[in-house]
Amino acid sequence: MSLSITGPMDAGITQSPRYKVTGTGKRVTLSCGQTENYDYMYWYRRDPEHGLRLIYYSNGFDSINKGDVPNGYTVSRTNMEDFPLTLESATSSQTSVYFCANSYATVPHSCLLSAHKRQLETLSYPVLTRPGPDPCV
Repeated sequence: MSLSITGPMDAGITQSPRYKVTGTGKRVTLSCGQTENYDYMYWYRRDPEHGLRLIYYSNGFDSINKGDVPNGYTVSRTNMEDFPLTLESATSSQTSVYFCANSYATVPHSCLLSAHKRQLETLSYPVLTRPGPDPCV
């Protein structure tokens, strides 16, 4: 599994690690932090056959909501700044590009998704899996 990101966005979002390789079955956590203290934070995955899909979102401290594809993932929001995404046991079906985003307030999901799609074009956080344990990780 491989992870990468190009850098922070205008909304004060940072993601890490920039790049990571791991085997299937491994637990992987992607960090997402913000400097704006916006209530809403989101995790998306972009798949070639489905486009951008919402995994989870949070509308404030300790508030977690499932998106369209939450299975195999967990998130937490123990403060306003951080919203980590964990792949509990990485699978090849989770090979994707992952994006974290934030917003000041909520809008209808279809509008927000369109706005995030435009904003996230400059961000790259691919996750690739490969079979078996990786002795280098």
